[in-house]
Amino acid sequence: MRVLVTGAAGSIGSVLCSGLVDRGHSVAGLDRVPEPEGFTGAWFTADCADPDAVEAVFTACVKAGGLDAVVHLAGIPTEASLPEELTSHVVTTAALLDAMVRHGVARIVYASSNHAVGRTPRSDLLDTGARPRPDTFYGVAKVAAEGLLSLYVDRHGLDAVATRIGSFLPQPETTRALATWLSHDDAVRMFEACLTTPDPGFAVIYGVSANTRGWWDLAPGRALGYEPQDDAERYVDVVHATDTDEAEAAHVGGVFAMPQFERPALDGPAT
Repeated sequence: MRVLVTGAAGSIGSVLCSGLVDRGHSVAGLDRVPEPEGFTGAWFTADCADPDAVEAVFTACVKAGGLDAVVHLAGIPTEASLPEELTSHVVTTAALLDAMVRHGVARIVYASSNHAVGRTPRSDLLDTGARPRPDTFYGVAKVAAEGLLSLYVDRHGLDAVATRIGSFLPQPETTRALATWLSHDDAVRMFEACLTTPDPGFAVIYGVSANTRGWWDLAPGRALGYEPQDDAERYVDVVHATDTDEAEAAHVGGVFAMPQFERPALDGPAT
């Protein structure tokens, strides 16, 4: 499969690009930074929020042999103002979707986030049918991007899978991450399943490993062929309890649902 990965120089992107290549896929990378050393495919230094730049990337990919799918990882990875978040996550998604429609690219896999439901109180099992309850403007933008994907699936017949990623780390570092961890290997398994499963339409899955303490429903991912193999429990002896564990356990989004992340949506007037 010929895949364009946005945010290819980021923490998930760098792992995913090499993982997809190892599995026989052809990968082109897109990021705002120059090509990393050792990248083996085509590289485009561009901003996904610029539709003209995105169009040029798609045109180049099609001329070079075609494009089957997009994995959209690019975006601010933490909290910022609402306009910044919407530009980073929704405008970029719109630019990619429009280019996909123009060039006949039928599938996109989107890096959404657990923060799309981050204000949901913790329970034994969170399924994908829970209503969106973002914990931050970052989460709001992820919800909006998921809605945009759904619109393009209905309007243009695309396939779009939103992966609500948990704690993507080499190993879990907090008590919460023992439940929310997504290993590097499982991330590659998850994205490849989303890229290759037949006719997913619009789907939302939770991006976590098969953690013993997990409380997100893995059934929607398994229905698309994602079979996680790793378990954070093997790191339990090196993860130490902290004073914030109880507060972080109150809501799905952990610390993002806590008061220190509260801020005005827009910059205030000049003074």
